[in-house]
Amino acid sequence: MAEQLLLAGLSALKEYIALHVVTCLIPAFLLAGAVVSFVSRETIIGYLGSAVSKLKSFGIAGGGSFFVSVCSCTVIPVASGIYYGGAGIGSAFILIWVAPAANILALIYTGSILGSQMIIARVVAALSVSFIVGAVMLFAFQKEERQRALTIQATGGRVMTKKDIILLLLLVASLLAPNYAVRGSPYWSKVAVWAGVTAVVGFYAWRVKSWAEIKGWLRETWWFVRTIFPLLLIGVFIVGIIGAVLPQEWIETWLGGAGLRQSFLATMIGAVTYFATMTEAPFVDTLMSLGMGKGPALALLLTGPGISLPNWLAIGRVFGFKKALVYVPTIIVLGTLVGWIAGFILS
Repeated sequence: MAEQLLLAGLSALKEYIALHVVTCLIPAFLLAGAVVSFVSRETIIGYLGSAVSKLKSFGIAGGGSFFVSVCSCTVIPVASGIYYGGAGIGSAFILIWVAPAANILALIYTGSILGSQMIIARVVAALSVSFIVGAVMLFAFQKEERQRALTIQATGGRVMTKKDIILLLLLVASLLAPNYAVRGSPYWSKVAVWAGVTAVVGFYAWRVKSWAEIKGWLRETWWFVRTIFPLLLIGVFIVGIIGAVLPQEWIETWLGGAGLRQSFLATMIGAVTYFATMTEAPFVDTLMSLGMGKGPALALLLTGPGISLPNWLAIGRVFGFKKALVYVPTIIVLGTLVGWIAGFILS
């Protein structure tokens, strides 16, 4: 039994490294390093900082997150990049939640499999939860945020140029193109697309940036890699073991219908299991065909890609374990309530 669990963990780890590191995490880490290195701190503070109107900053963070198509692990370096660049904690955690839970590509794919009703429910639920999450994180750490805002404002910032914006857009393309431009193609074609776009990024950076700026960018990128990557691997290994011991019969028995129990169990399954973005829809479709209720299905659609055990560990490492201990239970409670309410509305 122990050997089977070990093999399950290693198999999940092998699949994760093979399919996600090159085309997902490497460009995400490079993008995070570039945000810290090249994005004007005044720009981030002006739109997402603690002093900005919460309606404005939360709205920008939530609305913008729909266009960031990443999984619960890949979003960590991106969100931490804007956080350490000057964004408020509420805005940063809204990005952590909405980008994997309800990005536009995942929504389109959800509609093609589960129908428009689930799209509407997913958008409304994700945005509603995001504002509550932002408010909870801001309230829980308001004293720390006030002190951090003074420190950030006192340090000044760089002037963001047109060349910086182009470089960032190229980095976003290197993150999205391999995973969505060639969907359904062999993995080597994704790697080829990633390599091509990354070569363009490297050439452009070499032309417009000094060697000192490039070294600073790579230094920031390496900080994210060494801080986050080891914990992601540990979390994926544990998730592989959990998947091996979770019986299908249990899912069929306990996730049917509507109710707090069903929604809580669906939320917990989503909260500990790793889903690459867009993989949650076919999984939920399969469970619904076995009798899973619509309310628990929505809870799993949100929390499945939105958080995961690797995500918990990475948040604790990057933002501090106190923040993880506030954020994760908040999502579990809200996911349970959303699924419970949706169970009555969608049935």
